[in-house]
Amino acid sequence: MGLFSSKQKAEFPWVKLTSSEQLQELLKSSETKPLLLFKHSTRCSISSMALNRFENNMDPEKATCVYLDLIAYRSLSNEIEALTKVEHQSPQAILISNHEVIYSATHTEINALELLKLI
Repeated sequence: MGLFSSKQKAEFPWVKLTSSEQLQELLKSSETKPLLLFKHSTRCSISSMALNRFENNMDPEKATCVYLDLIAYRSLSNEIEALTKVEHQSPQAILISNHEVIYSATHTEINALELLKLI
């Protein structure tokens, strides 16, 4: 339930990134639908705040929304950095369309409403 509401919050439909092969498939899929990579540290309160704000404002129908748990899969973050040339940060949102990075933001700069304007 929400803090000030009796309504149950729906779970955000994340695709959980767990392998290099999956990352390659997802990057290929950016040819037909924008791909949003969200790097999240489960040990960081700023990351949790950014994730919550993102989930509350993002329309998951507009892009494939991918969640990367940085604690469990740090090597995948390094691979994303190498492939996109976007320096690793946490939290971080990277929007890719047709293999091209069209948005990246970190920490409190992550803005789902701004992202939606780009899609």
